[in-house]
Parts: sequence; C-alpha cells; structure tokens
Amino acid sequence: MMKLMKASVKNFRCVDDSTEFTFAPVTCLVGKNESGKTAVLLALEKLNPYDPARANFDKLLDYPRKHLADYEELHPGTDANVLETFWSIGDPEVEAVEKQFGHGVLKDRAVSIRKGYSNKLSWIIKVDEANAVKHLVTHASLTDEERTEVGEVATLSDLEKRIGEMSAPAGNSPQALLQTMKNLKSTGLEVSVSNVLLPFLPKFLYFSSYDRMNGSVQLEKFVQEVAQNTLSDHDKVFKAFLEFAGVKPQELQSAQKYEALKARVEAASIKISRQIFEYWSQNKNLKVEFSVDAARPNDKPPLNSGTIMRTRILNKVHEMTVDFDERSAGFVWFFSFLAMFSQVKKQHGNVIILLDEPGLNLHAKAQHDLLRYIREKLSDHQVVYTTHSPFMVPVDDLSSVRTVEDVVRYQPDGDIISEGTKVGDEVLSTDRDTVFPLQGALGYEITQSLFIGEHTLLVEGPSDLLYLTTFSNVLKKLNRTGLDHRWTICPSGGIDKVPAFVSLFGGNRLHVAVLTDVAVGTKKKIENLRRSRILEESHILTVETFCGQSEADVEDVVGLDLYAELVNRAFELPAGRALTPATVRANLGGSERIVAGVEAVFRTMPPNIPEFDHYRPASWLASNEIVIEPGKPGVDDALTRFETLFTTLNKLLS
Repeated sequence: MMKLMKASVKNFRCVDDSTEFTFAPVTCLVGKNESGKTAVLLALEKLNPYDPARANFDKLLDYPRKHLADYEELHPGTDANVLETFWSIGDPEVEAVEKQFGHGVLKDRAVSIRKGYSNKLSWIIKVDEANAVKHLVTHASLTDEERTEVGEVATLSDLEKRIGEMSAPAGNSPQALLQTMKNLKSTGLEVSVSNVLLPFLPKFLYFSSYDRMNGSVQLEKFVQEVAQNTLSDHDKVFKAFLEFAGVKPQELQSAQKYEALKARVEAASIKISRQIFEYWSQNKNLKVEFSVDAARPNDKPPLNSGTIMRTRILNKVHEMTVDFDERSAGFVWFFSFLAMFSQVKKQHGNVIILLDEPGLNLHAKAQHDLLRYIREKLSDHQVVYTTHSPFMVPVDDLSSVRTVEDVVRYQPDGDIISEGTKVGDEVLSTDRDTVFPLQGALGYEITQSLFIGEHTLLVEGPSDLLYLTTFSNVLKKLNRTGLDHRWTICPSGGIDKVPAFVSLFGGNRLHVAVLTDVAVGTKKKIENLRRSRILEESHILTVETFCGQSEADVEDVVGLDLYAELVNRAFELPAGRALTPATVRANLGGSERIVAGVEAVFRTMPPNIPEFDHYRPASWLASNEIVIEPGKPGVDDALTRFETLFTTLNKLLS
C-alpha cells in the first residue's frame, strides 16, 4: 500500500513555501487560527481527491494574491509548482509494475509526485531501463535465431537499433517487439510505470468541521441536482449516506417502496450509530430516525413543496425528538463524517483522511473520545488533522505533531515581512500562540499524571508526602505495617483545594481519601467537606485522631522529641540556639501544635539563622531516614502513630 512519507507546499494561498515536513500514521497539525492549517490540507487534497470536482488548482483563486501580478515574471514559460509529495510503495504496487515491466525495473520503493497550476501529475521514479528491456526481449515471441541476433542490450534505443539491423525475420515477432518498444519509448518508461502506479495512489478525503448532512432534504430538487452534478457539500454527505444504505436517489420518490427504503436507511443509521456510541461518551441515549412525507406549504422554501426526507434525533431519556440540524453540532458532525467516510472507503479502498478542525464543537471529553476513535478505528488509513485545541493533541505521541505557523518578521524600520505559512517537523516554535495547545495539553497531562494510581491520597503539602513516604519505608524495613503501595500520595495545596481536586478528577473513577491537618481555622472547612459528601465520611482523615490532640499537623505525628532533632539538623542550628522539647513547649502559647511553638522560637532567632519553613525538616529527613532509630527518645511512639495511620488508610482499600 502506498504511504505518504513527506510533502511540501508552495505558491498556494497563504503558503509561499511550507518547507518539507513528514507524516506519521496519524499526523496532527497544530497552530492558531489563520495560521494556514486549512490551506495545507486543501493543497494535499488536490493531489488526488475522491471528488474530481475538487481536483484543480486555480491560479486566480489559489496563487498567493500578493505575487499574482508577477506570476508570468516569476514563472516564465511554465506553471508554478504547488505540491511535492514523497511516497513509499508497497508489495502490491511493486508486483504490478514488475508484472508488466520485469523484475528489478524499480531501483527503489521511493517515488515523488508533483502537481502545480497545470493540474497534471508529474512522477519521479527511479527505473532500471536495462531490466525493462531484458523483460521485453524475454517475453517477446522470438525464435532462437532472432533472440541471438538481438543479443544483450541495455536501453530502448539500443534495442530499436538492434532490431533494425536484424536480417529479414521469419515472422512478425521482431516487428511486434519493435512496435512495443517504440510505444514504450514514446511514452517514456517512467511515465509508463507511473500509469501502472496511478490506480494505487490513495484518494484524499477532506472533511471540515462545517461539513454536515442536511437534516431536511427536498427530494425532487435533490434528484435533479444529483443528475446535474450540482449538489452542495452538505447534500453530498446526504448522498454518501444514501449510497451507504444502498438507496438510489430515484427510489426516494417511490411511495410504493417506502417500507423497503425506510428499512435500508434505518439499517445504515444503526450501523453508523453503533460506531459512534462506541466512542461517544457524552450521551448514549440518542437514536437517529428518518421519515419521508409530503411538504408543508408554510415551511421555508424549498421544503414547502414536493417530498421531504427528514432526519431527527430521538433522546430516549427525555422521550422527545429534535431536528437533525438543531442537534448538538458535535454529534451531527460525527454522524456525517462516518457516513461520508464509510462510502468513500467502500468505493476507493486506500483513503488518506484530511480532517480540518475535527471536534471543533465538541466538549473536551468528547474531543478526547474523537482522538481515541481516530487513533484506534482509522488506523488502517493515514490521517492528517488540524487543531488548536489542547485536548486534540496526542501527548503520548508528540513526535506525530507538526506546528503550523504564519511567520512574520518585523524589520528595524518598522516594515513587516511575511514569509507565509511554515510547517515544522519539530513541536517547538517561537510563537506562543502556536505552541499554546501543546502547552495546554502537556499541562493537563502533567496534572493528570499526579493521579497515576487508582487509589489517591490527598495531603496538604509536599512535606506531608515526604513524612508519610519516609516513615512507611522505615516501618517496612522493620517488618511492620507501612503505607500500601497502591496508594498514590498527591499534595493538594490545602483543605480549600480538595473539593476542586475531587470534582476535577473524579471523572477518572479514582478512589480518593484525604489526610488533613486540623487547626482552629480549618475545622469548619473540614466539616463543610464532610457535609458536601463528595467523599465518604470514612475517607476524610484528620491527623489529630492519631495524636490524641484536638489540633494537630503531621509534625505532631512525628512527635516533639524527634521533630526538634530534625529542625536542629535541617537548619544547622548552633548549640546555643538548638531546639529542645522544653523550649518548644514554653512557646506553644496555648496551642497543641508543635509547629506553632517552633515558629514562635524562630521569631526570636538572630538574622543569620534562616527563616523557618515546614518543608526543610521533611526534606532533610527524606535523605537521612537513619535518624529514625528505634529506642531513641520519641522514635518508638512516632513509629506507632504512623503505623496506626497507615493501618487505617490501608483498610480503606478493601
């Protein structure tokens, strides 16, 4: 099967020279509005569109307007080239060529095809003329004597000369060979090979976000336009749907065949709908329905006369139908694309799909569904699609992303020089708007990757994560209960952020628990969280439960003796300023929280002592867990408190 490997576009609308860019099985062209993404797709389509009416480049309409007046001067005696494509051919193409021209006639499997404003395909194929000549002679009906006279020849010209020098032949075989050779020489071996390859060249299907099937069609007008080949793009989609259903336009007006018509149309609709709902997670309670009836005189023309075929969407939950044209644009687009694609694939087989802003009207989750559909269901075909949505960027395959940018240079004198649309093989760009969808996609993916486990434990900050991880490691080394490896610890930024986190990521069907500190100002927030019921009551844990206090931070689970040592070592406090449990207790000021006493002590420290922060002791401990030595003051109690905490959390997994 022929595969499109790379291409370049020149002299087309906003594209002066796109530069050469490569293709993946699914290629994403990302860029801001008006960057030239559509122009690139339209240029590609014109190489070999499924619809012949869309095949021609038009110099007046398509050549860059800023250079149109200078066309003859820029391209004297020739037509400007627009598109150069590079292909890899497969076994079926090689077999077809070798069957006609002999083994080894193709020097390699890479071919190039160009097209410009002359609208003629120009192929560049590396051929071995000697092997073609050998094949001609081998398969010619020559006698042994004639074959000996022909001898070894390497070119068509040599073959022509050798036949001309032959003695009078016994039959017409040499003359038939001579005529075959002359025909081949006249056409050219490269052109003759390209004629064999042409039927294998994939058709291009361009489908934009605005291509949708009409929900109401006046059948008499439709049949007339089919005959005159004047259908609108919307009605071409309707025609493709009918063809997919096996219905001829003339059958639509036959009342006697209504039931048969309805059966075939409904069968096609069901088949397409099944494909949609496999990937349409937004609403699976929809059904496409059709009817054929007489027009209503008061409807808008042309729907006020003749016979009308109407398409409606039934919502089985609300038990009501709405006109197809009034339904969600995203669903209508999805249905329309599948109808068109199914028929084009049926007629042409190998199709390259060009999707212009697919899913433009879809919700972010539906865009993700569409991207999954493209990558899973269209994988037998090459797909090139454009987007400026972060949710249509394949973050797991950034090598398939190409940036599209309208490059403008600003001169020191204030002049603006446009270099036109450029397509980049790298996902890097200096234009912020161009890379914004990539940044958004990566940012979303990074945020999602915080929840890499099915079971997520939300804590307030990174210091909580370090304490839990370190004490869990120590307990496991002591063959005691640590935190189950299935838990993924994620800092949420505080109790205020928990509802937003759960709402934002709850759609991932994650099992979420919360471990939070308790202070005077947070008790009401915790109660509100419990009252909201976004989490089960048992999944909201507060650390004071494990300390026997009314208020507590995770540092209180560590305990005063051990925490004072951590602070001393982390901040390298000199002997005269080192914390002691007694010093901290003396500065609690009525609070039960160890951190409150430490903060009060640090406020009395000289300027050369670093300002206190929660993270530094936790970070030091993570690198020096050996300090958690059983038997030392406060360590055994700390291990017991953390073990109780981990046991409680692990029970939530069952």
